[in-house]
Amino acid sequence: MKLVMAIIHDEDAFHIMDHLSAKGFSVTKLASTGGFLRAGNTTLICGCSEERIPELVEIVEKKCKSRKQITSVNAMNVNANESFTPYPVEVTVGGATIFVMNVEEFKKV
Repeated sequence: MKLVMAIIHDEDAFHIMDHLSAKGFSVTKLASTGGFLRAGNTTLICGCSEERIPELVEIVEKKCKSRKQITSVNAMNVNANESFTPYPVEVTVGGATIFVMNVEEFKKV
């Protein structure tokens, strides 16, 4: 038994959960926040057999596409008495970070 945690962009969550459910995966959705952009993410948790890991990872990889986005990042302006000035920056968002972990014991009660 394996535990898969996939951190994905909020916009991708609905489609991935539908697709995983249709393929027979049980998925739990958690709201999370990224550290760099402080923007909403979704963390999906799924327990499955080791044999189905490639199928699950393939679904996540196909449905989570990275894309460019303009966002404001606060930068310290040292010349203005340490005031913060936001400026636009193009960043890549989306994609997925996937963790696959061994499960010692699993009980469903």
